[in-house]
Amino acid sequence: MLGQFALLAQDTELLGPLDWSIVLIYFAILILIVWLTSRKQDSTDEYFLAGRNVGWFVIGCSLFASNVGSEHIVGLAGSGATQGAGMAHWELHAWVLIMLGWIFVPFYYTSGVSTMPEFLEKRFGSTTRWILSVVSLAAYVLTKVSVNVYAGAIVFETLLPTTFGSPAAAFWVGALTTVILTGIYTIFGGFRAVLFTDTAQAFILLIGSALITWIGLGKLGGWGELQAFAQTNVADYALWRPMNDPDFPWLGILMASPIVGIWYWCTDQYIVQRTLAAKNLTTARRGTIWGAFLKVWPVMIFLVPGMIAAALNEKGIIELPLTDSGGINGDKVFATMVAEMLPIGLRGLVIGGLLAALMSSLSSLFNSCATLFTIDIYQKLKPKSTQVQLVRVGRIATAVVVILGILWIPILRSMSEDSGLYKYLQDVQGYLAPSITAVFLLGLFYQRTNSAGAIVGLVAGFMMGMGKLTIQLLHKTPEGQEPATLLNRVADFNFLYSSGVLFAATVILIVIVSNVTPAPKEERLKGLTWYSIDKKLVRDSWTTIDLITTGIVLACVIGIYGYFSFWI
Repeated sequence: MLGQFALLAQDTELLGPLDWSIVLIYFAILILIVWLTSRKQDSTDEYFLAGRNVGWFVIGCSLFASNVGSEHIVGLAGSGATQGAGMAHWELHAWVLIMLGWIFVPFYYTSGVSTMPEFLEKRFGSTTRWILSVVSLAAYVLTKVSVNVYAGAIVFETLLPTTFGSPAAAFWVGALTTVILTGIYTIFGGFRAVLFTDTAQAFILLIGSALITWIGLGKLGGWGELQAFAQTNVADYALWRPMNDPDFPWLGILMASPIVGIWYWCTDQYIVQRTLAAKNLTTARRGTIWGAFLKVWPVMIFLVPGMIAAALNEKGIIELPLTDSGGINGDKVFATMVAEMLPIGLRGLVIGGLLAALMSSLSSLFNSCATLFTIDIYQKLKPKSTQVQLVRVGRIATAVVVILGILWIPILRSMSEDSGLYKYLQDVQGYLAPSITAVFLLGLFYQRTNSAGAIVGLVAGFMMGMGKLTIQLLHKTPEGQEPATLLNRVADFNFLYSSGVLFAATVILIVIVSNVTPAPKEERLKGLTWYSIDKKLVRDSWTTIDLITTGIVLACVIGIYGYFSFWI
């Protein structure tokens, strides 16, 4: 992913005056939005949740834009070229967003919480709140924030290799520029600025990527030509892979994809915070439905272009760069398509989309980190703090996250030389998600789950996941060799299966501990479990239009799944 723009540097005339004008117009609009939304940031509800008065359209756009970073635009194109439809399962998580709106949001919204750790505290006590806050903050800084900052630096290094004297200088100018500009508008604009800039960026992402798909199909000769190409490479381009597939076995996908999806879309502060800013429960749900509809399309506009590029490469229409082993270099697929297929002007629009993806993800991360620290840590330590003081702490926390992201860059850059970095980042999700998903699901649907069970589940699940990751990093069997020890076999165990095993083990632990320790008191469960929530209040929050639009989204997901399951 982070080698995404390497080919762009080969052509110093790639971006013309019109392209740069489009990019500058984008930044001017961004500044205007921040200025218009940065007033009246004097309360925690306003600064962290935009006054809880945001409409469904903005919420849905923000859900989509926050999810789609540069790894989607570029990384999915690379995956499409090298692995076909294998990664589509994660991009069809629109159905999980529907779960967020219909199942999870009613609990979050009616309980009046501002963060996911705060919800766990209401259900299980303060210890779980501390655990989830610390784990989430560490994960954000060391993975999401640092990767996005690094990606922004790579954009500058490859697009402007000599503008600042050398590629290395361009890298650091890019890193500092990306993180500081995004940090500034997040610090001063608060969550409202994040939401409204996300709305603008969502459409830039959709339009720019859709143009790549449309132009690519035109050059290839239509969808039939793409399908014919995929049929000659069924093993590499099928949606469902055999059980012995080393990367995406179908059973592993069925196990891990829902676990990771529920954690990411339904329990992670980074995503769920958008729904908490809604005017009411009806608006929150409709925001998730709209976001789910937008989430249907990444397969067609991010993944399919990669397959188109591979087909064009085979026909000799474009030439994709190769790795040392002779395979397609996935990181450079998107850059090649931009360089060889798009005319002047459209290149600027697509580059603007890439910058939008980077800044949208970063701004969401910065604000979520600040919210977690201020609400779940600082306010717990200083419960008498005024609203103005909490907003000030939130701004300081955002600045600290910005600084930490910059400090992590040299380490991340040295790690990026190892080809396993992105596999490592992908694995982290599979190892982090099971324990959190298990605690939230059992907390909502199994009333006997108590504080002791939740604490053991969070701690043991996290330790098991990080233990698997550590063993994997230290004892992975070198390619071409046979595993010699038990540790080698544990390290080689597919990450998808590992996620399923970790989830099952955590569930068993939680259930056992919860049943051998005192049951939670009934009064503490009111409104926090499926059996005790005010069902009339929930029922009154939706109408026929919500059912119809939900049906449309699910029909789209089923349709895409059905088509790609049998398309070759």
